Amino acid sequence: MIRYEKRTKHGEDGSRVITVRLKEDILASLDQLAADSNYSRNELINIILRHGIENIKIE
Repeated sequence: MIRYEKRTKHGEDGSRVITVRLKEDILASLDQLAADSNYSRNELINIILRHGIENIKIE
């Protein structure tokens, strides 16, 4: 018998799907970073956003 791990459904991990617009050059840089780092585009977006939120100072 083949056993499969139960996968978490979208949203069960606290994530939500959203749509954003990115400039072509930003997307190209993100994709290059993903290829170089072996992180997915989604993982990198979350890392970058978390860092930005934790470090931004709006005056």
